[in-house]
Amino acid sequence: MKIDFKSIEEKNIPNFKGGDKEFNVRMYTDSLNKIMKGRLVAGASIGMHTHEDSSEIIFVTKGKGCVNYDGSIIALSEGDVHYCPKGHCHSLINNSEEDLEFSAVVPAQ
Repeated sequence: MKIDFKSIEEKNIPNFKGGDKEFNVRMYTDSLNKIMKGRLVAGASIGMHTHEDSSEIIFVTKGKGCVNYDGSIIALSEGDVHYCPKGHCHSLINNSEEDLEFSAVVPAQ
């Protein structure tokens, strides 16, 4: 199956999960997964949240930033993968001057 993110409308979600600025996302959802292509502008973030019922995998495709993972700050750049297992918390932060682009997968609960 091919997912053509170019044909999916980009949504701008302000202060996603309590984060700063806007989370720009194209999202495909079915009964098994939520698959996203996301973008955070400079200074934007996805707020701290716990994955109570599922995990999340984030693959950085462009730019750099960091995650706050269970209270530890971890730098990320193009090609890096961040994994947040079920029961853990994280926040994705673009602390650079350029867009941070990424793909993410959240399995269905």
